[in-house]
Amino acid sequence: MSKLAEFRRAERELQEQLALLEKLQGDSGLKREMEFEDKLKALMADYGVDLAKVVTILDPQPVEIESPAPAVVKTRRPRQVKVYVQPVTGKRIETKGANNAQLKAWKAEFGAEVVEGWRQ
Repeated sequence: MSKLAEFRRAERELQEQLALLEKLQGDSGLKREMEFEDKLKALMADYGVDLAKVVTILDPQPVEIESPAPAVVKTRRPRQVKVYVQPVTGKRIETKGANNAQLKAWKAEFGAEVVEGWRQ
């Protein structure tokens, strides 16, 4: 980004922030909150009390917010490797599921029960 573009961006952001500041300064609710804060700080200084003590006085037994229980993450146990050995050719297949092309071909050719018999 060029220096000029960076400057223009920063200048635009500054103008937006100044506009927001002016809007907030005109807000009567903000003025009342600021007045309250000033008076509260003056009272705290007069009595030598800090903010924690004021909170304890106003709410002696704070309400404990209950956080939701963490969700239990269920993990699947890993699938076991199944080993099939074709007795005639000696070809070996290791798979964790039944979605193996060669295993499907064997089951189609020899039958599922026969192929399951080849399982080691």
